[in-house]
Parts: sequence; C-alpha cells; structure tokens
Amino acid sequence: MEGAGEIWAYERQTPNLTIGLRVKEVLRHERSPYQELLVVDTVEFGRVLFLDDCIMFTEKDEFFYHEMITHVPLCAHPDPRSVLIVGGGDGGTLREVLKHRTVQRAVLCDIDERVTQATRDFFPTLATGLDDPRTEIRHEDAIPYTASQTGSFDVIIVDSTDPVGPAQGLFEEPFYRSLKEALRPGGIVVVQAESPLVFRNIVQRVVQGLRAVFPATSAYLGPTPTYPGGLWTYGAGLMEGDLMPRRHPRLETKYYTPAIHEAALLMPPFMDNLFR
Repeated sequence: MEGAGEIWAYERQTPNLTIGLRVKEVLRHERSPYQELLVVDTVEFGRVLFLDDCIMFTEKDEFFYHEMITHVPLCAHPDPRSVLIVGGGDGGTLREVLKHRTVQRAVLCDIDERVTQATRDFFPTLATGLDDPRTEIRHEDAIPYTASQTGSFDVIIVDSTDPVGPAQGLFEEPFYRSLKEALRPGGIVVVQAESPLVFRNIVQRVVQGLRAVFPATSAYLGPTPTYPGGLWTYGAGLMEGDLMPRRHPRLETKYYTPAIHEAALLMPPFMDNLFR
C-alpha cells in the first residue's frame, strides 16, 4: 500500500487482524510455479520474506522460530545423525540443524526452488548451510519423497507454510503416517502447528493427527513476534519417550537454552484445555 510517500507491506492474518510493516525497498516480487514471492526491506524488522501475502520470516525475529523448531527435537534425541527438513526452503532450520556435530546428513526437501534462491540472493545469514557438505537439497514434492524413505531419518522437521496451497497435504494424517515410516527406531517428528491464540482449530487438528499415528506425542510453545498472535505451537510425534532434553551440546543461539527447552514443554491451562 502506498500513501503519503510511504510503502507498507501487510499480512492479513485473519479477517479481523492485520500486521503492517513500513517498507524501505522492494527487493523481489515474482510468481513462482507454486506461490507469490515477495522480498522487502523494512524499517522495523529488516528484510522480510512473504509467500502468498504471509510473512515467512523477518531478519529481526526469525531466530525464535528456527531455533525452537530445531533444537528441541535434536536435543531430545540421544544421537541425531540423519535429519529431514520438509519445507524450510529458506535455510533457517537447516542452519540450526547443522550446528549439531552429530548430524552427518541433512536433507532439505522443499518444492519451490525460488524460495531457496531468494535466500541465496538476499538472506546470507540464513543461507549458511545450503552449501555445507552434509546438506542434500531436493526441490520436489515432500509427500512422495517421504513415502519412499522408510527407516531413513532420526529426526524429521516439518517447517511448512500454512495449510493451504502446496502445503495442505502436510497437515493430514496420511502424511504423518509416512513420516512415522521414514523414522529410525527412537525417531522424532516435529511439525509447526500454528498459533494457539488465532488458529486453535489447526492446532487441535495437528495434535489429534499425530496422536492417531505415533506411540507418543507432545507439544511445546515458543514466541515469534511477527506470526499471528506472537505465540507458536509445535507438535511432536515420537517413536518412544518424550521431548525432555537428553543432550546439551554447546550451541550458538539467541533464544534456545536447555532451560527454555524444558520450560517450553510446560503447557499453560488454556493449552491443556485445547488438547482435550
């Protein structure tokens, strides 16, 4: 939106909630084969990636999301060596995965290569893992790929967009079943499960879908200021055990710590009621 010499980028998060960021410069605006992609440089949050008019991340606050979706499952697993990232073409989750020295192989499977190219072009702090020798990048549909990977991964992280368009199938029970089959013994799946304040029905659907498939399930919370409601849910399916930290590697982080890991697993009363 332009007016009075200003340009603003908006995400209409719900019919009644909008977030707006004042833009210094539009860096890229294109239509990929799968979605509309916009990169802008903003006054308050630095460079921002929008997909289909939704904020995927900002330079200023991306670390909250990427650290929490990554380090909780990897520190809960006793020896994560092979990791699959579904979605996450921006490279932020991959960057965090590769901080773990135990990881020998990290597969990034995102259908839209234009997202990864935008990271290479405009977000060097997120792109650090894209050329790591442990990284394998696959620009293809994650649903058939995962179905072909029986017993291949210790940890799977579903870093998807919202459950519309190309990501819709990533929120359904058949996909969760293929994730379970792709795990090794003792494996863990973590999925981004949306806002418990704004998208309560999606959170419930994710948790119920995981419960229908996995022997054990869990959920945890973390902040992301520019996501709807500012609070985000992560759902987990486990072959055994729980999400308590079993490893305490030295990690260079801005938000995650072992104490925050444990605290994130404590559900406030409104979340307990949500899961019943």
